[in-house]
Amino acid sequence: MTPAKPQRTVFFVSDHTGITAELLGKTLLTQFPDIELHKRTLPFVDTVEKAKTALTEINDTAQKEGQRPIVFSTLVNEEVRASMTSDNALFIDLLADFIRRLEAELGLESSHALGLSHGMGDELAYQKRMDALNYTLSHDDGMDTANYDRAKVILVGVSRTGKTPTCLYLAMQYGICAANYPLTPDDFTAHALPKPLLPHRAKLYGLTIQAERLAKIRRERKPESRYASLENCQSEIRAAAALLRQAHIPVLDTTTMSVEEIAISILHGTGLIKRLKS
Repeated sequence: MTPAKPQRTVFFVSDHTGITAELLGKTLLTQFPDIELHKRTLPFVDTVEKAKTALTEINDTAQKEGQRPIVFSTLVNEEVRASMTSDNALFIDLLADFIRRLEAELGLESSHALGLSHGMGDELAYQKRMDALNYTLSHDDGMDTANYDRAKVILVGVSRTGKTPTCLYLAMQYGICAANYPLTPDDFTAHALPKPLLPHRAKLYGLTIQAERLAKIRRERKPESRYASLENCQSEIRAAAALLRQAHIPVLDTTTMSVEEIAISILHGTGLIKRLKS
């Protein structure tokens, strides 16, 4: 029997949405795969009162679990940040040290303004991301295949390999119109790419995953079903791999990858990263 992994609670505390704290914190935590993490996000902690409430939750968790939670913080306001200190948790401030070093190097004080990294900034860039997000939502899971001409990339693979969250991430973070198409047993019987994909072969990018991981994910959605059985997952993955190999479609194994890592790999693999920089 595989020994149970040690467990730890992780808090992401932010004076805004918490996206930055989550992104940076989760990136660091990927280096520790042998621990099971319970993640909680505490957004909009922008007053001393809210900070004290958040600290109470953190302290209560430490007392209940008998060990210190890990806290990733992106709080900008010094007074609010000071209200979050406690010996009952490991606090990792993801901004303060960098801001102090930048102030010293630039000879300037930072604005200490809340939420600037999440502002609308360039209106055209913001609108591009919103347009891409609307496109991706309406082209999820094989919907509206007639409008694939606008897609910059079309992710293909069996159900639950990470296609949808990756497309959404590409749209929100990079303004990329991304669609995805699920491969089903009917496609494997035909031994050919589905017809809607044929005119867009150059945009296709395959996602695969180890069968054991896929079965676990599917069991959370449909327990005790053939859809989630290990045997069926193995069969679908083999058939999808053969189909994509025959069509010369690049394939990425997402088994141990975060959505962020999948997205960056696709940007580099497709060459889209160069177009974003140009």
